[in-house]
Amino acid sequence: MLIFWEKRLVFLATPKAGSTAIEASLESLANLSVQRPAELKHTDLKSYRRHIEPWLHEATGDHFTTVALMREPIDWLRSWYRFRLRDDIDDPDHRMVGISFAGFAQDYSGADRNLTAGIGAQADFLTHGSDQVDRIFRYDQIEDFTHFLEDQLDCAINLPRVNVPPTVDVTLDPATEAALRQTLADDLALYDQIGMVAVPT
Repeated sequence: MLIFWEKRLVFLATPKAGSTAIEASLESLANLSVQRPAELKHTDLKSYRRHIEPWLHEATGDHFTTVALMREPIDWLRSWYRFRLRDDIDDPDHRMVGISFAGFAQDYSGADRNLTAGIGAQADFLTHGSDQVDRIFRYDQIEDFTHFLEDQLDCAINLPRVNVPPTVDVTLDPATEAALRQTLADDLALYDQIGMVAVPT
């Protein structure tokens, strides 16, 4: 999470949606950068509204605009799979050894979520009831987001490539993809919604 005090702007760091690259690029411009622990780095909208927004409003009397990125939901889960594969190297139990993306997706769509515990959903991060982040940008159209930030912060932004995941097979058979799409229905609906919103130039 990044807070730009003078600009009354807050970047909420959606997990697996480019947040590390954005924070690496913009940390020096932010008045407050929260990158550890992960629970605070990835403060969701609900927690922001409950804990941080009241403090900012009390201190300034102003509203802070929230912004965030959202990744195409199936691609987002692919990113989680690659991350867990890489992260698993340091796990003595190596739970991801031999697990295909199809198996990972089936686990995410299941009730127990042994492999995908703690992953959550982007819609849960970006919305709370009828409330949602003020400006949500598509990760695959990140140039719209960088142009918005350049206008807001009055500077040129060049996002570095960090946390590059390993190249692995992330294909799905039609039945597994259909089940995954049903599980990700809320995320897909939100993603389609933000895709219909024109970004002002």
